[in-house]
Amino acid sequence: MAQDDNSGKDLAAANSSSHDLLPEDTGTGVVSPDAVENPGHPEHRQRVTDLNPKKEKQAERTVFILFFLSAVGSLWAVAAYMMFPIDGQMELVRSNNLFIGLGATLALMALGIGAVHWGKALMADHESVDHRHPVRGTDETRARAIEIFEEANEESGFGRRSLIRNSLIGALVVFPLPAVALFRGLAPYDEDPVELLHHTMWKKGTRLARDPSGAPIKASDVTLGSAFHVIPEDLNDAKDVLNEKAKAIVLLMRLKPEDLNELPERKNWSYNGIVAYSKVCTHVGCPVALYEQQTHHLLCPCHQSQFDVANHATVIFGPAARPLPQLPITVDDEGYLVAQSDFHEPVGPSFWERH
Repeated sequence: MAQDDNSGKDLAAANSSSHDLLPEDTGTGVVSPDAVENPGHPEHRQRVTDLNPKKEKQAERTVFILFFLSAVGSLWAVAAYMMFPIDGQMELVRSNNLFIGLGATLALMALGIGAVHWGKALMADHESVDHRHPVRGTDETRARAIEIFEEANEESGFGRRSLIRNSLIGALVVFPLPAVALFRGLAPYDEDPVELLHHTMWKKGTRLARDPSGAPIKASDVTLGSAFHVIPEDLNDAKDVLNEKAKAIVLLMRLKPEDLNELPERKNWSYNGIVAYSKVCTHVGCPVALYEQQTHHLLCPCHQSQFDVANHATVIFGPAARPLPQLPITVDDEGYLVAQSDFHEPVGPSFWERH
């Protein structure tokens, strides 16, 4: 027992001596005796614009030129939209995309490079430390914040350098104009878009043709499990080829006749297992072009809506609200697939049907 008491006293003494080695009020933290000292800021190096007034003036002119080019790019994009209207000719479509894109690129790139060059070459260049502080500052801190804004204005030269300031404001004013001009393309010109989508180029006797060659398709060409991208044979005769194609594009597939679950009123809309459905998704109008021949499912790659071809292209998954419109088809005397009529319902997103 005496030995046990002595052992307990020795352990307590050891613990006491170890606690005496720790600094007071350290909590659970360990204070390192060889902590790295704050090296401070590196030696400040002045820029060439700080040392040479001519270089400073040259940098100011460079920023002005970049902001001016940004404004020119914005105005050019608007002019290009008017100079190259999209009226169905592919040459004009290419020119429209090219020149509007070049103008918008110049506007955005020149504005960004000008802002960066202004900050690097002309704004005040010094090191500072931003100390953390409580969320709600004191009145003195809030007053100091106002002073900081005033100092930032003085250091950046925004209020003093009128040439840069005015060119920046001008570039920013015209910068949104290309987007405003492009919105014009979303508005109808002389017809109701709801009424336009009720009718396509398909009519009785119009042959189904391959996209984009325009070669007519015979029923014997459509093998079991195949899928054809289809346009009306007379599409190129349309006044506005692109808009008409956007409404009339069709996906043609062949299933086993016994796999088709057709409604009685649509029994004659297919031909020997060949069915045709609009390629325009009823969600937001993306092209439904992915066909899985084993399950007979069509997939829209944009938002993953799935349609069951064997059951009138009904929606089985995804955000689409209604089935794909079906094009009634048959064959003519030469064995070519032809339309029996136009679609019996509007193509495209469902919101066009709302009044």
